Amino acid sequence: MAMTLLPLHSAADGLAENTSTLISGTADGAAVRRSVLPGGVRVLTEAMPGQRSASIGFWVGVGSRDEAEGQHGSTHFLEHLLFKGTRRRTALDIASAFDEVGGESNAATAKESTCYYARVLDTDLPMAIDVIADMVTSAVIDPAELEQERDVILEEIAMDGDDPTDVAHEKFVQAVLGSHALGRPIGGTPEAIKAVPRASVWEHYQKHYRPETLVITAAGGLDHEQVCRQVLSALTAAGWSLDADVAPVARRSPAAVQITGTAGLHVVTRQVEQANIIVGCPAITATDGRRYVMSVLNAILGGGMSSRLFQEIREKRGLVYSTYSFSSAYADAGYFGLYAGCSPQKVGQVIGLLTAELEKLAGGGVSAGELEKALGQLCGGIVLGMEDSGSRMSRLGRSELVSGEFLDIDETLGRIRSVTATQVQELARELAAAPRTITVVGPFAETETFGL
Repeated sequence: MAMTLLPLHSAADGLAENTSTLISGTADGAAVRRSVLPGGVRVLTEAMPGQRSASIGFWVGVGSRDEAEGQHGSTHFLEHLLFKGTRRRTALDIASAFDEVGGESNAATAKESTCYYARVLDTDLPMAIDVIADMVTSAVIDPAELEQERDVILEEIAMDGDDPTDVAHEKFVQAVLGSHALGRPIGGTPEAIKAVPRASVWEHYQKHYRPETLVITAAGGLDHEQVCRQVLSALTAAGWSLDADVAPVARRSPAAVQITGTAGLHVVTRQVEQANIIVGCPAITATDGRRYVMSVLNAILGGGMSSRLFQEIREKRGLVYSTYSFSSAYADAGYFGLYAGCSPQKVGQVIGLLTAELEKLAGGGVSAGELEKALGQLCGGIVLGMEDSGSRMSRLGRSELVSGEFLDIDETLGRIRSVTATQVQELARELAAAPRTITVVGPFAETETFGL
């Protein structure tokens, strides 16, 4: 089965009667299965025969964009605080549980989701499920721990603020997306972190960390039905009410919104030796059918050492050390950008070259050899990236939360290889014609124009 749509509803009448849906399977025993448990909890697993390890992720479909006024920074705050203790475990208990079996655990906050994950030996998967379920359902959010972690997060923000590349990307996104909630920094601003009270963080936690928002994905040496039993047992022990009639929350609307960002030049003053430049614009959403075209476009324009940007700006002219293109896509908005780092004296020239390469792609298109090379690069990267359980676990989470569509490897490769040179050029034309935002971070006055 190549492609499967993932509905929000599925038969699951209880622990003993849980019925899983086979999404994808192969003759060697590899299988992707999905169940919706009581309470609306979704569980997706990918069995990898021969693996002695397993990766598990507890996903909540809430990110920085979902924070109400007065709660900004709460999502990232919770990522830290859930490791600080539950009604059953101290912070040391949580850390020790993974350390003593040689496992790894961590979390990641994004603009539209949060994930708490671990990688352990297959025999230790029940422990990982129990510990992370305890964290997600029963965090104490101790006031003293919150105040201590407030300082830790402020240090993290300050560290990011000392990295001019991070600053360039953050300021670029804010300028492109404008007042849209996706334009806010994931970690919050120093002002927001200093101001947010425990009550607001607690309210955010209680509102969003619920059975119907929870997606659990696992990959590696595992059995789907056993994982479902372990998950249901852990959530029930935590005291969550798992009503069989509750359905999962709806996925985000895929309808694109009008972006009202601030095009033009934005200069951020930093006393650094190298200027950081980003040129870009609004782009496609996460479920846009052209997302595979965007991947190919990025591979051609700035996806490696043979890409157009690297060859023209670094290899031929020696103006930069690093240059690349990138894109990020969300439910209702997205953006595309071209990055380069160069000496302050070369900023104007490099901006011109970045822009010129996009316009050349839009105007001149792609050769057959260039397209084939990009397709090979992407297909090889996808296959190699799927060799570890963590990547497969993450792919399941994104499929469930974002698109509701699961593609096996062959179907994914097929969609990549179906991209044509005409499609790449058409998308390049759209990007080249969009309102353009330029962000420069370096030792300049904010009124600097670089001769543009």
